[in-house]
Order: sequence, then structure tokens, then C-alpha cells
Amino acid sequence: MQRVKSMYEITKEGVFQLLKKLSEAIGPSGFEDPIREIVIEELKPYADSMWVDSLGNVIAVKKGSRGSGRLMLAGHMDEIGLIVSHVDQKGFLRFQPIGGISERVLLGQRVVIRTREGRVVRGVIGSRPPHIMKPEELKQIPEIKDMYVDVGASSREEVEKMGVLVGSIAVFERDLSFVGGSSDVVTGKALDDRVGLAAMVEAFKAVDGNEVDVYAVATVQEEVGLKGARVAAYSITPDVALALDVTIASDVAGVPEQEWITQLGKGPAIKVVDGRAATGLIAHPVVRDKLIEIARQYNIPHQVEVAPGGTTDASIIALNKEGVPAATVSIPSRYIHSPVEIVHLGDLVNASKLAALFSSKITSEWALSISRRVIK
Repeated sequence: MQRVKSMYEITKEGVFQLLKKLSEAIGPSGFEDPIREIVIEELKPYADSMWVDSLGNVIAVKKGSRGSGRLMLAGHMDEIGLIVSHVDQKGFLRFQPIGGISERVLLGQRVVIRTREGRVVRGVIGSRPPHIMKPEELKQIPEIKDMYVDVGASSREEVEKMGVLVGSIAVFERDLSFVGGSSDVVTGKALDDRVGLAAMVEAFKAVDGNEVDVYAVATVQEEVGLKGARVAAYSITPDVALALDVTIASDVAGVPEQEWITQLGKGPAIKVVDGRAATGLIAHPVVRDKLIEIARQYNIPHQVEVAPGGTTDASIIALNKEGVPAATVSIPSRYIHSPVEIVHLGDLVNASKLAALFSSKITSEWALSISRRVIK
């Protein structure tokens, strides 16, 4: 089947429907299967070729007109989650985190557990009742070792009949919904990085007239070490790369303006550096400046980002083989790695448009010239 040739329009309604499907699906690191199927369904009509690699990355290619130069667009499929580590005789589930989950957001949350057969079991995260705690204990956040998931069972055997075993995975139970009376601001779980993944998918659909080959890569296991991006970049050997991910929107009560990394609704952020003391990605200056140039040329609202912590797939892609000029387009998000992450759909639409325009407008000559500058 040939890929779709017609122009694709990125709309707020379209990105919301895609983001809702992606956000509400269950897919922590290493268990991304439901997300992968959505991505395949979305990208297949627009790709010249497509495959899933041995680690589970989805790779779709839109061939360029010049047949030289490779651009990799990366958005990760996985979310933070939990994995069952023990079921006690009373039927309570002990668990370990998958990815960076803070204890402060866990207690009292509803979760959905996916069994090995693909069924869903609901539970809640509990700990010792506060009524029997000492006053000094009430001031402390319980550690994960002191929490459990309650699935309403009375024995280990009852839990096993539900299909829940050691190794079953769980994520927060949340619908993607609008906040207040807004038609732009949404809240849900796993927006890190389903919002970046949605931007990557929408951008790939909209790419048109591209000289370079565009590789859309939905990566696995980003939250646990950027693993999917590492092997995908090694396979593709891109000349240029963009990661699409969230960044911290710290424009909230109690945070002084000088500490606002980005603001919600002010457009996608073009990253300069990330990681503690710039130990993550230092974006390639030529790629970074090209993104800013395109954003200005096409009147796409944008921000420039210097992030004090965290990083993205771009960090590991940049270190592939002899090096890849890489940058990140970020979507501002409040309350990252919690059940109530918040993003602005306008930022998502504009991130998609910026990535699509970048993919469509860069030339093979430009891409190849920055991947290796020959002196003699």
C-alpha cells in the first residue's frame, strides 16, 4: 500500500483525540505494547516503510526527494509506572517503581494493573491508617516499602485468580480531560511523553516536500535510561536528530519569575541545555538556531529553554557512533511525573508544526554539512 500523499493539517481537535488515546493507554517502560499498536495504526498510512526493532521501537520512514541525508524524530512511548514485587497472604501487593516516581504522589492514588493476559484490574495505593500513627509519623511521607496496592482481595489465591502475579505492571488511573472551562488546557497521566509522542506522530504525517529521509521513531524505555533511542540511533545512523518531549512549566504559585523554565501556553520550547550543570544535552547550535529561524519565519510562538535537570532521548542520540547534531523541541508541562500533568494544546499543535516544517524545509546539503565538516 502506498503512503498518503495529500497535505495533512495539524489541528487542536485532532491532536486532542490522538493524545487522549495515547495518554489513557497503559504502557510503562518495557511494557509499551498498547502504545506501540496505536502508533503503528497512526503512522502506517503515511510511511514508505515501517518496522519494529528487536527492543520494540517503532520506526517509520518517509523518503526524501534527494535520497541523501537522514533526520531522526524521536518521541518516547513509555511512562512511569509500578511493578508488582510480592503478593502477601492477605492479598496486598507490594511494588517497585518503574522510572522516577516520587513517593509524595503515590499514596491514595487509584491504579490500573495489567495482567499478563492483557486484562485490567483496578486497585488503590494504601499504607498504615493515619489514625494509628504517632504524631511524628504523620509529618513524614511514607516510603514505597511501606505502601501497597489494595485490590479488594482477602488472600494471595484470590489475587492470583484475578491474573495478578509478581511482575504484573500498574499505572495511574486517569482520563485525559479539560481543566476548568478551558478548551485548551488538559490534564491526565503519562503526558510525559505521550504529548511529545503525539507531536512526533502529527509532525510526521504533515511532512511534505522533504529532501531528507525522515525517520519517525517511537522509542521505548526512555524513562529508565534512554535505551530505545540508543539502539534506534545506532541502526539508523542519522545525520540530524530532534527529540520531542516535555519540559518543566514552572510558572506556578510560589515560584519566582527567574525560576520559570518555561510557561504554559507560550509555545514549544527550543532547548539550549538540560541536565544538572548542563550534563544532559547541549543542543547543537546550528540545529538549535535553525529551529529558531523556522519558528520566526512561520510565526510559530516559541520559548528558549535552559533546564536545570532532566534530559531526553536527544542526549543519547547525540552520542551515537561518531556523534549526531541533535536538539530538542519541548512541550511545557506542569506536575511532570504525577497523575495530574497539565499541558496546553496550543503548545502541542505548535510543536508539531515546528517539527514538521523543520523536517520539510532542511536540505540534504545542510544536513550533511553539519554532520561532518570537511576541512581538507
